[in-house]
Amino acid sequence: MTPAAAIGKRLFARFRIVLSSFTFRLASLYVLLLGVSVAILLGYLYWSTAGFMARQVDATIGAEIQGLAEQYRRRGLTGLSTIIAERAARDPAGDSIYLLANKDYLPLVGNLDAWPDAQPDSDGWVEFRLWQPLSADRAGPPPEHIARGKVFRLRAGLRLLVGRNVRELAATSELIQDALGWGLAITAALALFGGWLMSAGVVRRIEAINEVGREIMDGDLSRRVPSDGSGDEFDQLAVNLNRMLARIEALMASVRQVSDNIAHDLRTPLSRLHTKLSQLRDTDLPAESAANVDDAINDAEELLSAFNALLRIARVESGSRRAAFADVNLVPLLQDVAELYEPLCADKHQILDVRPAMPAAVDAESAQQDLRVHGDRDLLFQALANLLDNAIKYTPEGGRILLQAAATEEALEITLSDTGPGIPAELRRKVLQRFYRIDASRSAPGHGLGLSLVQAIAQLHGAALRLEDGNPGLRVVLRLERIGEVQPTVAKEPKTR
Repeated sequence: MTPAAAIGKRLFARFRIVLSSFTFRLASLYVLLLGVSVAILLGYLYWSTAGFMARQVDATIGAEIQGLAEQYRRRGLTGLSTIIAERAARDPAGDSIYLLANKDYLPLVGNLDAWPDAQPDSDGWVEFRLWQPLSADRAGPPPEHIARGKVFRLRAGLRLLVGRNVRELAATSELIQDALGWGLAITAALALFGGWLMSAGVVRRIEAINEVGREIMDGDLSRRVPSDGSGDEFDQLAVNLNRMLARIEALMASVRQVSDNIAHDLRTPLSRLHTKLSQLRDTDLPAESAANVDDAINDAEELLSAFNALLRIARVESGSRRAAFADVNLVPLLQDVAELYEPLCADKHQILDVRPAMPAAVDAESAQQDLRVHGDRDLLFQALANLLDNAIKYTPEGGRILLQAAATEEALEITLSDTGPGIPAELRRKVLQRFYRIDASRSAPGHGLGLSLVQAIAQLHGAALRLEDGNPGLRVVLRLERIGEVQPTVAKEPKTR
């Protein structure tokens, strides 16, 4: 995947998180309410502007009709026709519309060539389009105009139409509608953008809390929720969560300290008990008594092994071994671990492959220099021994175990995979806890401390320990920081032990 594609994928994933967040849904509801409110406000503005202009036109038409009706009563049809002709002549642009027609709608006088086809409403108001020139002396293609008028009935079936060309009013109304529409769209867009920004800010702070929670679940109890000191709700939540985490860490440390103290205090008397039992076994005992003493010696050794493991974990977690860190070459380290456990593999007819994957280099010595880490060799040996011991224990006869080290661009990875039953995904974190065992009956040998010691050693070295599905079996990956210049790596042919 290219860097641009990776960035786009991350941005899309973050955008989906923001869109699915409760804050964004709340912001969307706010945008909806704001949009409805703004629409109502803009509708009122339209009614108070364009509507006012239309009412002014209607009032002007009504007043003019009343005046012409008064002239008709006083001066008759001849006087009315004269006044209509004069007014039409004074308005060559045709903004004012006058038409007097007989009962058959035939024009008698005015500036319209024909009576409009539109039907008036119950109050006599009519809106129509002007498809012909407004006066006889105008040439050119007939323009289209929108007119509004009112019909007034006279005696003898005569009809008087008085109106106004409302093209300017229509253009003004359309302009106002466009402005209000753009205003509503821009308001909604700004509200959505503001809601997205607000949601992104909230999601970012919540994600910081979730990230700390995930790291704590992975075993790092020292992590804390970031606090900016603003005193807002999120800051107060962070302060309270950090206090709770500090309390939990103190309680966990207290529990570990108690178990470490118990292991330390009981190891000495158990050692003395083991010594005395061994001395007793060397004496002349009946067969039954000798068997009982042997069982007691085995039980004491089991207890001493568990206490020693607890004390080793405590020493590793204390960080005191960090002072002894030095450069460690992984190639001979893997070889030494494999040689130690080779007889156990042979007893179970298992195949143990060791692959110290070498980078592309001119000779083996320079290749091995690229597979170095900074750490405690004895502790790394112990961690790999524990992992290999578990793999041998749970891999069936005739199975295959692969132990390899490989250099990547950023780190060195030690991988141990087997063809055993593996560990269910939901239990992979739990098996790193002290005394946790998948076998609830605890019938198999062991104390549930091996992987806990590996985890402690990994944390001491700043390494990441991952348990993955080996498909089949289990794959354990120990990712360590590398020393020296990064080189590409290629795997050599496996060495079968």
